[in-house]
Amino acid sequence: MSRSDAVRTSTSAKVLYRPVGIVSSILGGLVANLVFKKVWRRAAPSQAPSAPPNALDTGTGLATVLLAAGLQGAIFAVVKVLIDRGGATAFQKWSGEWPGD
Repeated sequence: MSRSDAVRTSTSAKVLYRPVGIVSSILGGLVANLVFKKVWRRAAPSQAPSAPPNALDTGTGLATVLLAAGLQGAIFAVVKVLIDRGGATAFQKWSGEWPGD
């Protein structure tokens, strides 16, 4: 459906969805963090630590830190989209209105 064909979401639907969006975002962040740690353990270069490095780790090279950051960002972005879209779809089924737009 194009934006011009879409029906505008009511203000009440947006307000009612706000707590759902906040809770699902928090849960999504926790899930994304767990997924990233598991993926890092499998995908990390052999010389990298088993725990994901951060920018201030002195014993970890810049390339490894950048790899970890890029992987973490990609995983968080995908999980966020899945959580946001799933929450909006569930809200629409419950209320009959799409919470965005």
